[in-house]
Amino acid sequence: MFTWLYICLTSYQTTLKTHSKSFWQLDMEFFYVSLLCLFVLLISLSLHLLFYKNKSGFSSSLPPGKTGWPVIGESLEFLSTGWKGHPEKFIFDRIAKYSSYVFRTHLLGEQAAVFCGANGNKFLFSNENKLVQSWWPDSVNKVFPSSTQTSSKEEAIKMRRMLPTFFKPEALQRYVGIMDHIAQRHFSDSWDNKNEVVVFPLAKRYTFWLACRLFLSVEDPNHVAKFADPFNALASGLISIPIDLPGTPFHRAIKASNFIRKELVSIIKQRKIDLAEGKASPTQDILSHMLLTSDESGKFMHELDIADKILGLLIGGHDTASSACTFVVKYLAELPEIYEGVYKEQMEIAKSKAPGELLDWDDIQKMKYSWNVACEVLRLAPPLQGAFRVAIADFMYSGFSIPKGWKVYWSANSTHRNPEVFPEPLKFDPSRFEGAGPAPYTFVPFGGGPRMCPGKEYARLEILVFMHHLVRRFKWEKIFPDEKIIVNPMPMPAKDLPVRLYPHNA
Repeated sequence: MFTWLYICLTSYQTTLKTHSKSFWQLDMEFFYVSLLCLFVLLISLSLHLLFYKNKSGFSSSLPPGKTGWPVIGESLEFLSTGWKGHPEKFIFDRIAKYSSYVFRTHLLGEQAAVFCGANGNKFLFSNENKLVQSWWPDSVNKVFPSSTQTSSKEEAIKMRRMLPTFFKPEALQRYVGIMDHIAQRHFSDSWDNKNEVVVFPLAKRYTFWLACRLFLSVEDPNHVAKFADPFNALASGLISIPIDLPGTPFHRAIKASNFIRKELVSIIKQRKIDLAEGKASPTQDILSHMLLTSDESGKFMHELDIADKILGLLIGGHDTASSACTFVVKYLAELPEIYEGVYKEQMEIAKSKAPGELLDWDDIQKMKYSWNVACEVLRLAPPLQGAFRVAIADFMYSGFSIPKGWKVYWSANSTHRNPEVFPEPLKFDPSRFEGAGPAPYTFVPFGGGPRMCPGKEYARLEILVFMHHLVRRFKWEKIFPDEKIIVNPMPMPAKDLPVRLYPHNA
């Protein structure tokens, strides 16, 4: 386009130099050349806009919004509202500004559209693998390298095909007693005979111990502790700036990932021997299940492939349930009437058990009020704040075009803290979950659709077993009553929630 303008003007300058003409003639020629240049410019612009419109999927009707600063976009504001403890502010400020439940922005180096509200959730969850699919930054593939040279996305799809068998309620029933046994040991070792404890690291220790036992049959605390520090390094590095230089959190995460995979391969090799010699059961945990389950073509997974899958599972359950358990402690400390309701329900269950008898599936089903309380905790402090998708085709939503390749983000807080969905959204009210509970697509702590967390039922069990042992043993109070909450990317107390314990038998 600009080349044509340059040619026209250059030609005119040459004409002026080689011919002597009157000022009137020069003015007329300049006028005609200007018209010619303007005509060429208009035609070129029209062709460019027509091509771009077809290419980008009707880009003229993009959602309202702005892209923010060059390169970083609005990422700093998006992250800083979480660091300040109010991640919903980024969402609701823009809903109000643009009067729209879908807006455009620029996050993590990507053009993005943010879908808000129950309708946005329903649209994205219902169109998984049709119009959108899961998306992770390339840095995730560096921390979770696949032995099969496939992407994290492809590995996740394979994993989701395999997990339902293990995470079905009927399969989980036989693990309730194991969870109860681990919880007893955890509270005996880390809570009993203590005046004060720091909750968040203990909650992580509890959920990680459970994961090691149920996924790998690793129960020895010393063996579990060998994994704990590398997993903390890995979890911290996942949310850091992806600079792979010695000393950086990202570098430590990659190093920790390699160490854990090596340890997992050692466990896998021994399990194969134990299965062959009849020393291990085919149904005892996820590891045995993976070793003995083939894909559609009858092929079994390689050891490194299984190590990749187990690593992802352990990370998936490392911080999410521990965040929920931590916030249960926080809210029960702040709300004595809610604590009393949970305590009454759990003591009725405890009194129905013989000495030394473990919890079972029927006991879990009786914990209705406790689960309502846990759900209200998950509403106010969802471990999963939201998630990204990528548009795999041009599509329209709510009158706006979303171009192929754009990232799409859904936010749990766009419904969880919306007064139109949950009246008095900051009020802690477990009765919201009585009866039929919230409307569809409004309560989404585990996502939804094909991408709903496959470990939802598993998380329910470990949270309820934790609550059972906690309230049976103690009352407690927060040492820092006004402790700040930060979200980075999951919610956590700024000081890890230290509490003062008051045993019931004191």
